[in-house]
Amino acid sequence: MKKKLIPMVAGALCAVAQAQEQETPARVYVVGHHYDNGIRTSDAASEGTITSALIANRPALRPGEILEFVPGMIVTQHSGDGKANQYYLRGFNLDHGTDFATFVDGMPVNMRTHGHGQGYTDLNFLIPELVGRIRYRKGPYYADEGDFASAGAAHMGLSDKLNENFASLTVGADNYRRGVVANSTEVGNGNLLYALDFGHNDGPWQMPEAFHKSTGVLRYSSGNSAERFSITGMAYKAGWHATSQIPLRAVQDGRLDEFGAADPSDGGRTARYSLSAEWRKRAGDTLTEAHAYLVRNDLSLYNDVTYFLDDPVNGDQVLQTERRKMTGFDLTQTWFGQLGQRSMENNIGVQGRFDRIAPVGLYATTQQQVRHPIAESRVTEASMAAWFQNTVQWTDWLRSIAGVRYDSYRFNVGSSIAENSGKVNDHIASPKISLVLGPWSKTEFFVNYGEGFHSNDARGTTARLSPREREPVDPVTPLVKTRGAEVGARSEFVTGLQSSVALWRLRSGSELVFSGDAGDTAPSRASKRSGVEWNNHYAATKHLLLDFDLAYSRARYTEFDAAGDRVPGAVEKVASFGATLNDIGPWSGAFQLRYFGPRPLMEDNSVRSSSTAIAYLRTSYRFDRRWQLTADVFNLFDRKASDVDYYYASRLAGEPAEGVSDIHCHPGEPRTVRLTLRAVF
Repeated sequence: MKKKLIPMVAGALCAVAQAQEQETPARVYVVGHHYDNGIRTSDAASEGTITSALIANRPALRPGEILEFVPGMIVTQHSGDGKANQYYLRGFNLDHGTDFATFVDGMPVNMRTHGHGQGYTDLNFLIPELVGRIRYRKGPYYADEGDFASAGAAHMGLSDKLNENFASLTVGADNYRRGVVANSTEVGNGNLLYALDFGHNDGPWQMPEAFHKSTGVLRYSSGNSAERFSITGMAYKAGWHATSQIPLRAVQDGRLDEFGAADPSDGGRTARYSLSAEWRKRAGDTLTEAHAYLVRNDLSLYNDVTYFLDDPVNGDQVLQTERRKMTGFDLTQTWFGQLGQRSMENNIGVQGRFDRIAPVGLYATTQQQVRHPIAESRVTEASMAAWFQNTVQWTDWLRSIAGVRYDSYRFNVGSSIAENSGKVNDHIASPKISLVLGPWSKTEFFVNYGEGFHSNDARGTTARLSPREREPVDPVTPLVKTRGAEVGARSEFVTGLQSSVALWRLRSGSELVFSGDAGDTAPSRASKRSGVEWNNHYAATKHLLLDFDLAYSRARYTEFDAAGDRVPGAVEKVASFGATLNDIGPWSGAFQLRYFGPRPLMEDNSVRSSSTAIAYLRTSYRFDRRWQLTADVFNLFDRKASDVDYYYASRLAGEPAEGVSDIHCHPGEPRTVRLTLRAVF
């Protein structure tokens, strides 16, 4: 694909260059846009920024759906609301976050060597009303992006100051309640922001979810465009009963209701506490940026996804736990200068992260009562990275970005299974190169190449025996190489329209994933993915913004196996349409429709999931300067849909001892309405 695409793009560039004279590059801002995705704003066609205005105007069923602002991203849930969401992007079933890196105010959200799954990304601690910007990237083309960023990354920044202090109360079906209060005020030479968020939801499930959470944020910031700093404390705590995925056969024959649970005792408790700081200073031709963070994360999660397959008497429920302390930093120095008469920028950065998880465990349970431990480990995982990037504006129409990154990891595992204890070191280098050409006719072109990686669970790097069967296994590669390339274009040729197209390719050395449910790592074959994305944001008027995004991906294993070459769960087709209407007198509103295409559930493509199409609607009325009422309708057309689908063997009571292979699904929620009364003070 890459060999064919580059000559095509080069030919197009030559034709455009010959057709018209060179234009003076300039940034174009369009009234009504809630994106910062114009020409001269990025190094790749698939990169962009979402502003707080759009975030505030679109409804979301759960906090994690904020990542659906990333074009082509699908966010679902296959268990209780307190658990991390399931994510899909660029031919990946990202599970709970593997291969997509997420950051909030410089803090990594992905949890490595997590009790439930590698890269676990739980965004339930986030208060969406406080998010000021989302900067997203796709592909391994950026020197400052490391672990988990092969498919992409999203950086969410919190606001220093609110445009309006507010209190809101939301009520809805199934005992949904949410109360938020947020305020910012000047203190000394800076600004103090605080927010509290309390919520409860039973959901449509036969067994009420009883999801309850409390979240708090306290942030102090000070400074100006030359120098600023902020320090932020965040706290989050939640508990819930979970209705996990259930076998389709049991729904079809009436043994289980669509919203029923095979094991009603599933559920969990979680807590997250963090302290982070940011400092930024511009002095002459230099820019210094620093981030530091301290995070405490706890999780107790009860899961039963095979029921009575492994243990016909007591059942297969397991408890997954972790108690984590995570510290880290990110330092960047930038020099702005000249290479002859050409503008040049050099960036150098150092990043470090240290995770101590004591313990991370897997236990056999029945009705949340521990019967015996399967495996328990105390893990320390440390990483350091250094990166360099050089940017040169060679001409008015040619810019190059070249970089390299070096990561070093150290794993130290103390396991209750003596053979699985040990220490492992690994390192990896990742070169990057990008070219940006144009703009011509308010259109620019991009060519990107980069190498990246994702880490594997530390327990898999030292494993010699499987935790359950105690059979010999081989340790896995700690750091798995990925290679990606992309060609694309972005245009503002049509007034009010920001449009981009990207053709991409990504190869992974191995689809290695640690299974928290099984307690061991299952290596799979090397893979390749390719696809095309087309994204459009059109400010039709100063009141109306339209969005239309399409994405197609193709995922295949590259090594032969008689089972087939499809990657189970790999997303293929995604489409979304959005309309945002603002300030029509006292009225405003939004409509969002997203299509999640069918996916292979087996390597031979003999079993596939169904597709889903879900619509959201928001209508708001402002009574006066202070009071506003908003109605959000989720699953507007009340479509029966499945949030996730898997194919594997499970056993319900009375079924054959070997189990039954079947689709296991988790339904999307039926149509529901939520009303929010908001007061500004």
